[in-house]
Amino acid sequence: MIQTASDAPLWTPETLEAATGGRLNGVPKPISGASIDTRSLQPGDLFFAIRGEARDGHDFVRDALARGAGAAVVASERAAEFAGAGAVLAVSGPDDDPVLEAMRALGRAARARSRAGIVAVTGSVGKTGTKEALRHVLSAQGPTHASIASYNNHWGVPLTLARMPADAAYGVFEIGMNHPREIVPLTAMVRPDIALVTTVEPVHIEHFASLSAIADAKGEIFSGLRHGGTAILNRDNPSFSRLLAHAQASKAGRVVTFGEHPEADVRAQRIVLRPDLSVVDAVVMGIPVTYQLGTPGRHTAMNSLGVMAVIHALGADLALAALSLAALRPPVGRGERTALRIGDGEAFLVDESYNANPASIRAALATLSTIETGSRGRRIAVLGDMLELGTSGEDHHRDLAAAVEAAGIDLVFTAGPLMRHLFEALPMSRRGTCAAASSELVDPVLATLRPGDAVMVKGSNSIRMGRIVEALKARYANAGQAGPVQALAR
Repeated sequence: MIQTASDAPLWTPETLEAATGGRLNGVPKPISGASIDTRSLQPGDLFFAIRGEARDGHDFVRDALARGAGAAVVASERAAEFAGAGAVLAVSGPDDDPVLEAMRALGRAARARSRAGIVAVTGSVGKTGTKEALRHVLSAQGPTHASIASYNNHWGVPLTLARMPADAAYGVFEIGMNHPREIVPLTAMVRPDIALVTTVEPVHIEHFASLSAIADAKGEIFSGLRHGGTAILNRDNPSFSRLLAHAQASKAGRVVTFGEHPEADVRAQRIVLRPDLSVVDAVVMGIPVTYQLGTPGRHTAMNSLGVMAVIHALGADLALAALSLAALRPPVGRGERTALRIGDGEAFLVDESYNANPASIRAALATLSTIETGSRGRRIAVLGDMLELGTSGEDHHRDLAAAVEAAGIDLVFTAGPLMRHLFEALPMSRRGTCAAASSELVDPVLATLRPGDAVMVKGSNSIRMGRIVEALKARYANAGQAGPVQALAR
C-alpha cells in the first residue's frame, strides 16, 4: 500500500476512467497502489494484466482480485471472462498490449497532476544507489515517492508513475536502458525538473558501436526535461563533453556539474575513505559542506556529490541532507554488509551480487581493499561473469587482474566462462576455484572461509551470485549487519 500525506485514495473510479479511456465493470475497492505481479500484490492495488515475455497477466486476474486487488485492468476483449470475480477496468487501444498502454496513460496522468519536484536518474553505474540516497535524504524533508528496486524500464517507469500520490512533495525516478532510444519515451513520461547522469562506462557495450554511443543514449534523459530544468553531469567523466552537448540541446535552463574537477559546481575538496564510511569535504555551489556518508567507497562518495547537487537544485535543505547521509546504508545486493559467525570468530560479507560491469567490479575491489581483516584474515573476491560486453568481453574480464592486484585481494573465486579469463590471468597464489556456474562455487567458498576473512560477492544478475550469499548466511549463524571494525575487531 502506498501511503499519502492525506491518506486519500490513489485513484478514484472517475480519474481511472478519464486517464485510461477505459470502462469500469463493477465497483472497485479503494485504490491505494498498483501492481503487475500477484506475488507482491497488496490489498487495494490496481492490478495491470500486462503481457510478459513468458506469461499473460490475464491468467492471474482472478487470483489478483481474490487477493484483494481494488480492481484489475484488462483488455476489453477479455473483460467478459472475469464477470463476477471483481471490478475490472476494460481498456482498448492500438498498442500491442492495451493494458501496458493504459498503465502508461495512468502514469502520464499522475505526472500531470503532480506538483512534486521530480528527479530522474540514469548512468552506467550507480543509478540505483543514487536513487536510494535521494529517497533517503528527501524523505526527511517531505513526502517522497521513488522507484522500488530497479524499476527503470518500459514497464517499471510507468508503474512507478502510476503509484505516485498526488500530494508527494518529491519524486525520484530511475531510468535505465540497454539499447539506443530506450530512454527517450521514459523521460518523456517522467518530465523531470532535474535529470542526473551518474557516469558513462562500457556497460551493455554489445548493443552499442562505441562508448560515445552509450554517452549519447544516457544523454537522452535530458530530452524530457521540463523547460528551464536542471541537467546534472559528472565533470570527471571522460564523456562529459558529449553529455554536455545533449544537455545544452535540451530545454534545460542550467547545467550543474559535480566531481573533483576544479571547475565542478559541486566539488569534493577531500574524501576520507574508511572501512565502514566515508567523510566528504565539499563545496556545493559555493557553500562549504562537510558530511559523513554511511556507505563506504570512493564511487559512492562521488555519487553523493550528485545527490547534493540535486538537493541544491530542488531548493531543499542542504544541511539536513548532509546530516541524513550519515544514516544511509547500502541495500541488499548492492554493498550490504553482514557479519558471519565462524566458530569462535567472525568473518565479514559484502553482498554486491545484484549486478556487475567492469567499473562496478573495480569499485567493489577497491572498497574491499579498505576493509580491515582479522588475524590471519584474507580479502576474498567471488566474481561472476559480466554480461553484455560484446566481442571485447574476454578482454574486459582479463583486464580485471590489474585491479585485483592493486586492491591486494588475497584469493579470487570465479564463476562462468568469461571470468575464467580473469582466473587464468592471476598468479597461482591468488587463485581460489574457477567454476562454470555459481552453484559450483558454493561448497568451495564455504570450505575456504575462516575467522578474520572479508569476502565480497559480485556478478551479473543472471549469473545468480546471490545463491552464494544466501549459502554463507545460512551456514554461518548470522551475527547481523555491522561495520567491518565492529565485525572483525571483537
